[in-house]
Amino acid sequence: MRSHTLNFVTIAALLLWAGMVIGISFIEAPVKFTAPGITLALGLGIGRLVFGVLNKVEIALCTVALLGLLFNHGTRKEWTLLGSLTGILLLQTFWLLPALDVRTLAVIAGNTTPGSNLHYLYIGLEVIKLVLLVSSAAVVNNTTIKAKHAERLRLHQLQKMVS
Repeated sequence: MRSHTLNFVTIAALLLWAGMVIGISFIEAPVKFTAPGITLALGLGIGRLVFGVLNKVEIALCTVALLGLLFNHGTRKEWTLLGSLTGILLLQTFWLLPALDVRTLAVIAGNTTPGSNLHYLYIGLEVIKLVLLVSSAAVVNNTTIKAKHAERLRLHQLQKMVS
């Protein structure tokens, strides 16, 4: 039987994570470069710090969601969605963010760097991640609703048998 509390915690972690991706990746990151007096180097330095902290919070929220599924006996669909999210997060954590960090530090130091599509890849992964986060939250919720409905139906049938 699925726990309402674990369901709530899992969905809350997924939706909080989604909100942070929207707020930081899609709002804060592009807007900071439009602020008066913000140079490219300063904007990149701020972004480097913000995305470093975001990454750590994402790891924590991903861990909470994984534990929620583990203890709530997640379905194959739930595990597939969260596994995909975890894969993207690991790719970003151990390859993409360090590669972007090297470029960022070079620009901050005043060096010119060759063109790269890494930022576009990061944005693409953020879009996919956001879709997966919202989809995962919906699937966890729907699975729990179906489980609770099935449990109520079993209880109703038992009551009819006893009566």
